[in-house]
Amino acid sequence: MKALFEKVFGSYSERELKRMDKQVKAIEALEDTYGELTDEALQKQTSLLKEKLEQGKTLDDILPEAFATVREAAFRVLGMKHYRVQLYGGIVLHQGRIAEMKTGEGKTLVATLPVYLNALTGKGVHVVTVNDYLAKRDREWMGKIYEFLGLTTGVNVHGLKPEEKKEIYAADITYGTNNEFGFDYLRDNMVIQKENMVQRELNYVIVDEVDSILIDEARTPLIISGQGEKSTQMYSLVNRFVKTLKNETHYSVDEKANSVALTEEGVERAEKDFSIENLSDPENMELSHHVNQALKANALMKRDKDYVVKDGEVIIVDDFTGRLMFGRRYSDGLHQAIEAKEGIDVQRESKTLATITFQNYFRMYEKISGMTGTAKTEEEEFKSIYGMDVVEIPTNKPIAREDHPDAIYKTVNGKYQAVAEEIEEKHQKGQPILVGTISIEHSELFSTLLKKKGISHEVLNAKHHEREADIVAQAGRKGAVTIATNMAGRGTDILLGGNPEFMAKKDLKAKGFDENMLSMVTALTIPEDEEVQEAAREYEGLYEKYKQETDIEQRQVIEAGGLHIIGTERHESRRIDNQLRGRAGRQGDPGSSRFFISLEDDLMRLFGGERMQSMVEKLGMEEDVAIEHAMLSKSIENAQKKVEGRNFGIRKHVLQYDDVMNKQREVMYNERRKVLDGESLRDQVMAMVETIIDTSIELYTANSQYPEEWDLDALEKRLQQKFGLKDFFPQEDVESLTKESLKESIVEKCKTHYEVKESEIEEERMREIERIIMLRVVDTKWMDHIDAMDQLKQGISLRAIGQVDPVRAYQTEGFDMFQEMIQNIQEDTVKYLFHLEKDSQVERKAVVRVNPPVGANGAPAGGGKPQPVKSEKTPGRNDPCSCGSGKKYKKCCGA
Repeated sequence: MKALFEKVFGSYSERELKRMDKQVKAIEALEDTYGELTDEALQKQTSLLKEKLEQGKTLDDILPEAFATVREAAFRVLGMKHYRVQLYGGIVLHQGRIAEMKTGEGKTLVATLPVYLNALTGKGVHVVTVNDYLAKRDREWMGKIYEFLGLTTGVNVHGLKPEEKKEIYAADITYGTNNEFGFDYLRDNMVIQKENMVQRELNYVIVDEVDSILIDEARTPLIISGQGEKSTQMYSLVNRFVKTLKNETHYSVDEKANSVALTEEGVERAEKDFSIENLSDPENMELSHHVNQALKANALMKRDKDYVVKDGEVIIVDDFTGRLMFGRRYSDGLHQAIEAKEGIDVQRESKTLATITFQNYFRMYEKISGMTGTAKTEEEEFKSIYGMDVVEIPTNKPIAREDHPDAIYKTVNGKYQAVAEEIEEKHQKGQPILVGTISIEHSELFSTLLKKKGISHEVLNAKHHEREADIVAQAGRKGAVTIATNMAGRGTDILLGGNPEFMAKKDLKAKGFDENMLSMVTALTIPEDEEVQEAAREYEGLYEKYKQETDIEQRQVIEAGGLHIIGTERHESRRIDNQLRGRAGRQGDPGSSRFFISLEDDLMRLFGGERMQSMVEKLGMEEDVAIEHAMLSKSIENAQKKVEGRNFGIRKHVLQYDDVMNKQREVMYNERRKVLDGESLRDQVMAMVETIIDTSIELYTANSQYPEEWDLDALEKRLQQKFGLKDFFPQEDVESLTKESLKESIVEKCKTHYEVKESEIEEERMREIERIIMLRVVDTKWMDHIDAMDQLKQGISLRAIGQVDPVRAYQTEGFDMFQEMIQNIQEDTVKYLFHLEKDSQVERKAVVRVNPPVGANGAPAGGGKPQPVKSEKTPGRNDPCSCGSGKKYKKCCGA
């Protein structure tokens, strides 16, 4: 039915694009007019369009003129003019949607249209990329257009000072990574001086490789942490114990559920080795947790697949992009368990001080849009979580790539031999080949196979990510063989015949020219400096030389059939497979692709189903004979859909929990902002005083309506603790008291006392002290609350055993904990203020020292290593106490 409807009326994307025809024609109609303008007149368009916005016109009203301005400016500055399909892409992005555009269709150039238009409001536009290299490259490249049109640009990278970041965020257009923007938001809500905040209001964002950032990385929240308190010795101790256990005898592994557990025999062994009676006792909860994590580290986590060991550190490998995730650590002690397994220094667990998921960070923007080559398979998730639909933009030239059916083999061995033979055959024809693998381990295995056959090749995986742009840029040369882990978000096109610009720059680098010089020789206007002019001439000569070479090679490669893609395994997400395929056939180039699959692959083994296995047994397949069968291909797709559905469920689950925290986070950060804005908190303090008095009166008068039966002594004692005062109400005339008169008497006494304190300390200083104390109390309580909520989340799933919905339980209990925290904040703030002495030295200072932040694609907000945190060694229980008393530690300070 759907197919018939689309045949008659066109697909959803075709119908949506049709609605934009009028705007696209209006942009194209201005081409000649704008082409005749002088540079000065074209540049003046920016101020003219801004004036129109001030006069009440909307962004949609000025869209054709703004887009036509950028189109002409791009042609003059970069020699590139947006194609018709790119204009459609620009409109889709401006509307706050996702533009799905195939590889090589010029997404970077498309973004300039909505970026320029939305930047005219002066509220700022953020362009988010997957790594610092792309952020710098895109700003440098497309920034030429914006600067020509009088707009300012900045690039937000790790390690900048707050004043530098502030300037970058104040620019009309800011480029940066998702991690850096997210961490800046969290850091802004931890500062103690308003001038240290760097971000403006979150206005409009374009997310490049939107599926990679908002889907793949959305399972991991951003975390800023401080030093934890737990000892690290236990990890090594438990690791030694786990190494002595045998699979199936002492523990069992469930690969599908990605879990491992002790058997009864294993439990008995643990109880004997650790001299305990019952491993399940609550007092042994920590030991049990350590054993489980050590088991997981040893039995499930594979070196060079899930993580690599580099420079004495365990670094996670992102299973979606194949990149190293520097700075990122597995939570809940698993990372420490892996460190113990690998025999390297075990680092302390950290304490979470601030955290947010990408879903909740990006949903704070007034408008969000994204672009990628592969989003359609995840459209449901984009709609339900971000409210964005996906519009497929047609390619500028028809796709000429030939996608061959999957070749399915019975065993991994048979598949490996077939892949090697296919590479050899295509390589002899001079066809460039890109081999996609799903792990570092596999990429190195194929590299070994090719070495045996004497085929020269390049390997691109997380271990060689520094050279990735160079390797990818030359992967289209005649006879080139490139083995790569997942190709998501590499950001460099594979040009058939090779990339002359990269080759020329490589030669200049070899001659000692630095990155700064290389960017100047390709700039819009080359500086007058003689050295730069000389380098530019040298670059020009090298470029021309290599261009002639690559043009000849390009013709030869096209004759050989273009770039050939080999997928060595189906990924659990169809998007990743499509990204790999999309590397061939850019801009109408010829190309081909084929996936090689074996029934022993993880995806087939775990999710393919018994039906497929039995079908193959009946067919009596030989190890080295491939079969292509529609039913098998359908089973593979169904297996991928199953895993995609499961992963969507996991991300949705993470978001359900973070939504609870998000509401609380908004309340806390809004209150914090008021304090930083320098608002007077006196009324708020007085409201807190009244709340505490109300709660106290209710507590001690609730049992009776008669005043003589109220527990006034206990009430007096409680109020004395809170406010440091005595004689709140007349004790001799108890019978005439009412709750109202009691409250009035206590409030009056507190207000008078506070006014006296104000006059002693001086009113202006008192307002600042209120802000300092409120900040300190809020930060301390909020950080403890985050930790407590994290602990709650860890254990809440067990409620399902008792037929309780864990998410509902988390919402209810989380709300109760939040209310309790608010009450504690009020009581502590009031207590500190009322006990304040005239000569108290109260200054603003941070509550805790922060560790480098940890994020979803890894680097501490961009790439540095976590700094070690020094901590004092706690003495043993029988050691002499460090206070000098002469007693043992356990009987003195450790008691």
